Amino acid sequence: MNKIWLTAALFPICPAVFAATEIEKPLLCQSNNMPKQWQPLTGLPKNAIDIRADQVKINNTTSAQFAGNVVINTEQMQLSASSALFNKQSLQLNAEGPLVYQDPYTLVQSNGLFADLNNYHIDLMGADYQLTQQLGHGGAAQLSARENSIDLLNASFTTCPSDKPFWSIEASTISLSKTEGWGETYNAVLRILDTPVIYIPYFTFPIDDRRKTGLLAPTISSSERYGLELATPFYWNIAPNYDATITPRYMSKKGIQLNTEFRYLTPRHSGLFAIEFLEKDDSEPELEERYLLFWQQNSYFNEKWRASVDITNVSDDNYLTDLNSEYGNATDTQLYRTGTLDYLGDVWSAQIKVQNFEVLGDHQESYAALPQITWQTTDSISWQGIDWSLHGEFSHFKNDELVITDASRLHIEPKASFAINDTAWSFLSEASILHTYYQQKGDFNEAQYKKRVSRTLPKLRIHAQMNLERQTKFVVNDGVQTLEPQLQYLYVPKKDQDNIGLYDTTKMQDDFAGLFREQRFSGVDRIAQANQFTVGATTRIFDNKNQERFNLSIGQIIYLDNNVKPTRQNPLNKTNYNALFAAESMIHWHRRWYLSAGIQYDADTKQLIQSHATIDYKGDKNQLVQLNHRYANDVSGYEIDQIGFFTSVPINQQWQLIASYHRDLVSKRSTEFFAGLQYESCCWAVQLTGNRQIQTDLNKTINQDEALFDTSIRLNFVLKGLGGKSNNDVSQLLQQGIFGYRRPYFLNN
Repeated sequence: MNKIWLTAALFPICPAVFAATEIEKPLLCQSNNMPKQWQPLTGLPKNAIDIRADQVKINNTTSAQFAGNVVINTEQMQLSASSALFNKQSLQLNAEGPLVYQDPYTLVQSNGLFADLNNYHIDLMGADYQLTQQLGHGGAAQLSARENSIDLLNASFTTCPSDKPFWSIEASTISLSKTEGWGETYNAVLRILDTPVIYIPYFTFPIDDRRKTGLLAPTISSSERYGLELATPFYWNIAPNYDATITPRYMSKKGIQLNTEFRYLTPRHSGLFAIEFLEKDDSEPELEERYLLFWQQNSYFNEKWRASVDITNVSDDNYLTDLNSEYGNATDTQLYRTGTLDYLGDVWSAQIKVQNFEVLGDHQESYAALPQITWQTTDSISWQGIDWSLHGEFSHFKNDELVITDASRLHIEPKASFAINDTAWSFLSEASILHTYYQQKGDFNEAQYKKRVSRTLPKLRIHAQMNLERQTKFVVNDGVQTLEPQLQYLYVPKKDQDNIGLYDTTKMQDDFAGLFREQRFSGVDRIAQANQFTVGATTRIFDNKNQERFNLSIGQIIYLDNNVKPTRQNPLNKTNYNALFAAESMIHWHRRWYLSAGIQYDADTKQLIQSHATIDYKGDKNQLVQLNHRYANDVSGYEIDQIGFFTSVPINQQWQLIASYHRDLVSKRSTEFFAGLQYESCCWAVQLTGNRQIQTDLNKTINQDEALFDTSIRLNFVLKGLGGKSNNDVSQLLQQGIFGYRRPYFLNN
């Protein structure tokens, strides 16, 4: 038997001793605020019912009538009413309003209530309700609350907090599941601005952040390339650790494309598998089926073993530029197909990698590494004050379309180093032996290549750096300035390497950091001759909060022998520069202003190689302006000289204007224009964007004068709380298009 606990009177004592009690009525929900979540009455005994009232009348030994400021508390709910009839034996309660009912999930104003407290079944008539653990409110002719669900008859629902919501659902029945976090509607009408828009016999919608199978918000756009475009994603919540998204994409000029994405998560594996398929492209009937396959997975077997897979495959070279995909970039020239297995031991670490590339466009096919095994010591071994380490690699390369069809490479690199690290200075000297052995196969009787090549080269590197600092008032009033000069000497003797093929070797970036690298090429197929000093320095200024407000780095390579200058060594047929000077700088003189710049210059030929400059202003409430310029004297045979800007301007609390523009100063025309206007409130959002950019066609060779432009308009409309989620933040908008916003803006981004 449940215990009856009465604080104004102890049941069933004579009503003459009851005293009136001043009851503080609970605050009703404000239209623009979530109500405070209800908490049980402090000190209430387990399974007890607390009843307070101005008057009480005992009908018999099993029931009592309460009137005047009635407040009833249990472990599950609180009720404030004008009058109430309680049956102790059946634990049934009848109350008349106006009344206010509240439990952990709902706050309800109603005219009448019937409750079976034994089974926690409560019916409220003429109810105006509000959910307290998530957005959602409305009205109902009858609200039935149970322990895990709420049923509404002839009801309305919306997540807009205002009294006159932008959208609402009116239905004969609405069921809200507290355990699943989703609602169901039957015979529903969607109203926007109180105007009926669509009748839906049945659908579900979220009432919190949990996932559930159903339609997501569609997107509508129009462009010269696709025509009218409509994408209607369907989300499938297969299991807590598996889900999928199926998106039919209609393009009036191309046809219907089906895009699918499957995600999975297990204790040891996480990954994503996607397929995009277009059976027939109406705009290019000469092409067969067009598709994209994508698979990415990371596996963690234990603390020492892990693996990864990253594979992208497309039906034709122009797929990404023509159809777009979130699994590749329209500017990609090759797609990765890589699988790795890593071992991280206490003494040794190793990796087994299988790698191939799908080259897009009119470019030479790359070699596939089948496999590539690398190993190295995790911690160097100290002996006689010298640190000893070892790096090794075995690779097998294959490409049936090139002169060398198969090649095996074994590379061993032992190294001895001596280092001193102090607060004010550091010194490092390294001596390495680079031994590489090749076995090459192919039809190269008249070529310079050899079937077997053995190459051994010593390498010496000495690097020293100082760290100085002083107090300064430059840029900041109370700051610290550092000066970090550094000097490096690098020596590698000359070796004829023309009899070796190029398998995974390319020239690396010539920026400030690149000046102090110990090699100019990635891979080991070419080891550049060196007899050179590199001098450089970096100065930084920190404020009194240890935040970097300014830096400047400058450096240059000085060659001690004309034969080691890059123009004398051109194994990759790439443009080379001799007295390479590089500088980079950043100044953050105000919390809203940020300037960065960099330059690469050939001091011998007095030729500018590359440069970039960016100035940013970032105000309150997503206010942003960026101006940028970049120059490169040779990119695939073209000179690049471009200026651009990004801007984000909040018109008011709901409206935002975003735009970007880039212009090519060489061809004297725009290369991309993007503009977006968005409105976002607490319960709905709309985004309208327009884009005009150069079309890239990797199936054709088009010079700059023949370039075509594609113009597109996109509309995205979201009703928050109906399965849609607004992703209209400024950063995502600014990264649409070819030239995505970056801060700071560097050439190698």
